Amino acid sequence: MTTHISDQNMFHRFLHSQVTGSLILIVATIIALIWANSQWGDFYYELSHTYVGVHFGDWKFSLSLSHWIKDGLMAIFFFVVGLEIKREIAVGELSTLDRAMLPVCAALGGAIVPASIYALVNSSGEAAAGWGIPMATDIAFALGVLSMFGSRVPLGLKIFLTALAIADDLLAVAVIAVFYTPDLDVGFLLFAIVPLGLMLFLSRIGVRATWIYSLLAIVVWLDVLGSGVHATIAGVLVAMVIPVRPAIDPVQFTEKTSHLLASITGQDNSLDALIHDAARREKLEQLSLAVEDATPPAIALEHSLHPLQAFVILPLFALFSAGVAFSPENLAEFPSGAALGVILGLVVGKPLGVLLTSWLVIKFAKVDLLDVTLPQLIGAGCLGGIGFTMSIFISELAFTTDAVIDQAKVGILVASITAGVLGAIVLHFTLPPKKD
Repeated sequence: MTTHISDQNMFHRFLHSQVTGSLILIVATIIALIWANSQWGDFYYELSHTYVGVHFGDWKFSLSLSHWIKDGLMAIFFFVVGLEIKREIAVGELSTLDRAMLPVCAALGGAIVPASIYALVNSSGEAAAGWGIPMATDIAFALGVLSMFGSRVPLGLKIFLTALAIADDLLAVAVIAVFYTPDLDVGFLLFAIVPLGLMLFLSRIGVRATWIYSLLAIVVWLDVLGSGVHATIAGVLVAMVIPVRPAIDPVQFTEKTSHLLASITGQDNSLDALIHDAARREKLEQLSLAVEDATPPAIALEHSLHPLQAFVILPLFALFSAGVAFSPENLAEFPSGAALGVILGLVVGKPLGVLLTSWLVIKFAKVDLLDVTLPQLIGAGCLGGIGFTMSIFISELAFTTDAVIDQAKVGILVASITAGVLGAIVLHFTLPPKKD
């Protein structure tokens, strides 16, 4: 596995943002668990089911606070996920067959094996619908654990786990869209094509007005919400029409900016000159637009939205989704079929699926691991068993009974902690020693 030098700074910024986000997510999860099991637990559930909306005459649109977070704010999270997927496919670690083969195959194995184990444990009843829960990987937590080993971690292993988690996200999005859509209204989905096509057209002709794209994105979200497909998929659809390449190439940018700078150099650089010289102000504006044209829109959006995702959206999601009341009834039934299937799928199925498919690809496709060993891939596979965000999200789509949802969430928490600890132990013994 290799990476371009020009990609490394972007990759390390992405890695740092995910690690920081995982720490905030842990705090939000702990608060949710304490709150749900405290004397204010009833208020926790009442607040999450409080309806908020808009009202004009006889027309009303409202959702519960929990649904605004899961259907609304999480659409932005899925938008960022979509941008990450598109970036990796277009210019990143999934952009060529040689680079994509190992992490994509590992992701497939890491999804199929856990889902199969879950299905074997829960072959019937309501719990059977949760087979998609152990397929997911929480990229923030997985990279957070990996970061604890600092310079001991080979760059190839960081890239493998990141590409694996992003390919895993793509599978999770497909599963949500195809298998967790109970009632489909094709008409609304067809309506969504119009604003998506308009966004694509406007970006091609160079329209920069952010408010226009925001309004069109809201229309897409409303169409997807009305179609029966989970509204968060709108975020992925919008991400697919955002250009990942700049409007001008580096050669054009250099020529254009050099000409503009040369026309400005040597002139009066005082503030008064800038205020009164209209021609000079126009050249500065052209220079600013050239810089904007040279910045890939999708990558710029991804980096600008990561703080919102990491510090607001995911913590709010965890706060209103991870709060499971450890009542005597829940503890008495643990581990139920749903919880057991999730635990076995994430803790056993994930590393098994990742290792098996990685070994097959290495053996028969002759993929060169360079600085990564198979034992280290086992550790990465264990970290892939940290499902958390996506797993909790899918559990709330898969089940309708609160008791089954709570059991699945307890299983997700237990499995994610266990997978994280096992991954850390395996990597501790398989990574090279720290250099002095």
